[in-house]
Amino acid sequence: MSDRNFSPIDLQILNKLLSSIAEEMGIVLQRSSFSANIKERRDFSCALFDGKARLLAQAAHIPVHLGAMPMTVATVLEYMTPCKGDIIWTNDPFSGGTHLPDITMILPVFFDEICRDDPLFYLVCRAHHADVGGKEPGSMSLANSIEEEGILIRPECICRAGSLDNYRLDRFLSEVRRPDERMNDIKAQIACLMRGADRLYHLVESWSWTKLQGMLEPLLDYGHRVMKKTIASIPSGTYEFCDALDDDGIHDTPIQIRLRLTVDKESVILDFSDSDDQAKTGINTVKSVTCSCCYYVFQCLQGEEYPVNHGAIMPINIITRRGSIVDAKSPAPVAAGNVETSQRIVDVILGALAQAIPDVIPAASCGSMNNISFGGELENGKYFSYYETIGGGMGARPYADGLSAVQTHMTNTLNTPIEALEHEYPVLIERYAIRRGSGGNGQFRGGDGIIRS
Repeated sequence: MSDRNFSPIDLQILNKLLSSIAEEMGIVLQRSSFSANIKERRDFSCALFDGKARLLAQAAHIPVHLGAMPMTVATVLEYMTPCKGDIIWTNDPFSGGTHLPDITMILPVFFDEICRDDPLFYLVCRAHHADVGGKEPGSMSLANSIEEEGILIRPECICRAGSLDNYRLDRFLSEVRRPDERMNDIKAQIACLMRGADRLYHLVESWSWTKLQGMLEPLLDYGHRVMKKTIASIPSGTYEFCDALDDDGIHDTPIQIRLRLTVDKESVILDFSDSDDQAKTGINTVKSVTCSCCYYVFQCLQGEEYPVNHGAIMPINIITRRGSIVDAKSPAPVAAGNVETSQRIVDVILGALAQAIPDVIPAASCGSMNNISFGGELENGKYFSYYETIGGGMGARPYADGLSAVQTHMTNTLNTPIEALEHEYPVLIERYAIRRGSGGNGQFRGGDGIIRS
């Protein structure tokens, strides 16, 4: 790959343009959705891939979603060949997903006048649905297997040749508590993909495919070189760190996550092989989530001005052990691994890096997304299901206090506004405030947490 014909400014412009398509997809998804989790909290992510299933650009959405998407697309396309008008959907954590509430849709984008047989792009969106069945409302229960957490959608076409597959959709809707809300959110995801396709058609027409195609490889190469430079700024060596989850929700035994991080000039190896075995409950993570955590940390070190694409993740090598807490095997439950264990994995990576670059790495943050899910039956006989993450305090930085009352690390969502929550659900918020003084003491303090009752 070579970018000698294009300046960094040219490539940054292209990256911003592609990223803006993903951002606009997200706006369409948010404004056309029905559930508070997508509409108010913005618990969704959008990204673009090239015809070789390589990540080109993404919007600044949810880190735990975005880092896993490359594995989802690669896994799906290994055994599916979508045609024009097809949309693939899946929520399978063991096929590059995260947990069952996160439903991913993939749209291949064809340009008949350029190539009739192969798509030039893939558009991807992932959204957290407030309920996908399972034994408890919100599909985030203390389960013993993936089957208890909700309906598992293995990769399949929800649309064929532009038409919705009503059989597959009805089968899914029959398993959830709010089929009307799920139906409308699914339609919102499809609409966001259609908007992305329209933007791509316009881009190809205005730039010409020859020019655009000639810039894609240099764009990936640019991302690759920037990440290598970022890693090269870290002193080479091996750094080890271990932290633990308090328990698995049933037993009191801590569950340890161990990392051996090796920086070798322009590449890095993150080896989690010595982490504890997978648990009986849903605090397990799948490998795609662990990869998301690793990519996220190094993308933070890279900074905001540079592309996040396939090239940027190539120097980051991740080793896990199948059957461990960071790479669980089916049919292990995984609902909380995506939202809780992922936060602890980030803490472990930061703990290792703090030994190498202490003047850069912040202290650990609140360490939890503080998940709340509940549901029940209304007076009219309809069911409701609700889910949100509360947030907390950000860890102190080497040069400043941490921020108070924010979503940190692997979540990038918002809280549900009190007005929207009380309007949509039979719930009264008694208090919503910053927990003053909870961030600790020191030269620089950690951010304070949140009270929400």
